[in-house]
Amino acid sequence: MDTTDRFLRFAAECEAMAKISPSRENKIFWNGLAQRWLRCAQLTEKLDSDLQSFGLKRRQARSHMRSMAH
Repeated sequence: MDTTDRFLRFAAECEAMAKISPSRENKIFWNGLAQRWLRCAQLTEKLDSDLQSFGLKRRQARSHMRSMAH
């Protein structure tokens, strides 16, 4: 399981806790925590995407530089 999936699972668990919590304050707490986990998942997904994109651009630049040298 990757990090994004783990964060999404944590968010789902928090949402489930919010649903069964008897008090309004606890529901607010659990829903807020779920939102934070969802944000972590989004940020992790974006970081992974950015890193993959950076790696691809870097490889393309190196390939271009090699072709220019020959």
